[in-house]
Amino acid sequence: MEWTEEEYAEYLRGERRRFAWVMRRHGGLTSAEAEAVALEQYPYEASDAPCRGLVFHDEAWHWAMLKIHNHLYWVEHPDLAQPSAEYRALG
Repeated sequence: MEWTEEEYAEYLRGERRRFAWVMRRHGGLTSAEAEAVALEQYPYEASDAPCRGLVFHDEAWHWAMLKIHNHLYWVEHPDLAQPSAEYRALG
């Protein structure tokens, strides 16, 4: 996907925000902890980085659920297979 630097930065901020929200809401982390984990999950990648933004191929909900519940979380927790309405409302 090609995007401007502004578009990339905005998308990165949004995914970090949604990831941190899930980590607080479902992972029991504090705001500071959740923000730190979100920065680790979604580091800034330079515009010439190979595969820049590949992490965006799945949404923040999925990556956070993997971190909280591990692989195949959707089998053990089918209620978490799809993002909640609250998550969707984050925009």
